[in-house]
Amino acid sequence: MSQAKRNQAEYIKESNVVLAQKGKTFFWAKFLLNQKHATQAVRLYRFCRHVDDVADDTEDQSVARQMLLQMIEELTAGRSAHPIISDAIALFHEAQINIHIPISLIEGVISDLALVRFKDETALMVYCYQVAGTVGLMMSKILDIKDKRAFAHAIDLGMAMQLTNICRDVAEDALMNRRYLPASLIGDVEPAALITPDGQTQDKIRSTLIKMLNDADAYYQSGHDGLCFLPIRARLGIVIASGLYRHIGTQLANKNYACWAFRSVVSKPLKVWLTLKILTQSLMNKSFYVHAKVHQQRLHHAIQEMAHLNG
Repeated sequence: MSQAKRNQAEYIKESNVVLAQKGKTFFWAKFLLNQKHATQAVRLYRFCRHVDDVADDTEDQSVARQMLLQMIEELTAGRSAHPIISDAIALFHEAQINIHIPISLIEGVISDLALVRFKDETALMVYCYQVAGTVGLMMSKILDIKDKRAFAHAIDLGMAMQLTNICRDVAEDALMNRRYLPASLIGDVEPAALITPDGQTQDKIRSTLIKMLNDADAYYQSGHDGLCFLPIRARLGIVIASGLYRHIGTQLANKNYACWAFRSVVSKPLKVWLTLKILTQSLMNKSFYVHAKVHQQRLHHAIQEMAHLNG
């Protein structure tokens, strides 16, 4: 084995460790993918995780911003001395991923370094596209999807998961002085008020989360409507990952949306039970096999000006 292949094998091994530690839901679903798809998905996760970590773990936000801007420059140039960025460039070439898609992801993460106070649901959905819809689009490329009808559904599944993330992490994000809940829903509330909210703010949070999770359900449904475009093993992996994520919303509802009082976690025994349930339900669903529904354009109203929605 050449040194380059040994280095690549070690990088994949390290990336699997990162996924197992920080992306447990996706690590669980990864085993249903074939080796090529699983390896490329792990590499994509490593890149996305690195982008997030630079934004979240760099103490000086101006330094973080500069590092992210440098990533954009290196992606555009097609070369980097950083092993994660260098591997990502190779991955994007292998999977024929338009470089502007990961750049849009980085731009969304850069916006986290500014004052995060979303004005309305349009701003929220643009952000969800940038940081998660793009990932769905890149995953569809990694999974060798050729039918362009699949891309809109892939974007929607990513956006659904991001909406779920935001609802789960309200208090955690507030501790970082970020409020992703749009003012048009919750009012002009400062993040500090979301950490230990008073009764009135609790009611606002609940009504906002109910609306956002209902919206997320529409995006999950659209994502599932596009499952038929995936290879069968990938179809199973994606439906499980999305189903486990979607259950976070169910847990929030079961706790009366008190996101400030607990953090929703899907335990391993629950994952096993949900996996069996999700597989059973999916295998009996027509949309798992055929594209029975045309994509609902209203779901992309907020992001219709974004480039590369068709891959």
